[in-house]
Amino acid sequence: MESWELDFEWLRIRHFVKDRFSRKALPDLNSILFLIGVQELGYLQDEFTKEEKQDLMHIAVCTLLSPLEYYEWVGRDQDGWPHYKPTKQIDAIGVEEQEKLLKEQIVEYFRDVLTQSSSHGD
Repeated sequence: MESWELDFEWLRIRHFVKDRFSRKALPDLNSILFLIGVQELGYLQDEFTKEEKQDLMHIAVCTLLSPLEYYEWVGRDQDGWPHYKPTKQIDAIGVEEQEKLLKEQIVEYFRDVLTQSSSHGD
């Protein structure tokens, strides 16, 4: 994906999430990772602890990188939380490249959601 395409799709996702949750500001990468983590967890609770929020973001990263075979699904624990195991090292890349990789995977993750939303006139 070319840089301008990623920028466009990333902004589109940020607007989608902002509008869907009636927020005033566009969400950042961490907010979207948290949202994906909650989606993958499968349930929402009134409050998450700081540690649970970090775990949710980790779940999101594992979910996003598992199609690239960086993580493998292990299963759910007794509380229903998803678990993954690392399968290979992410090539030595800097923060910017890591963010780019995550954004590309987020675009893929949301592709179906955005397609369905636009076809339903949301």
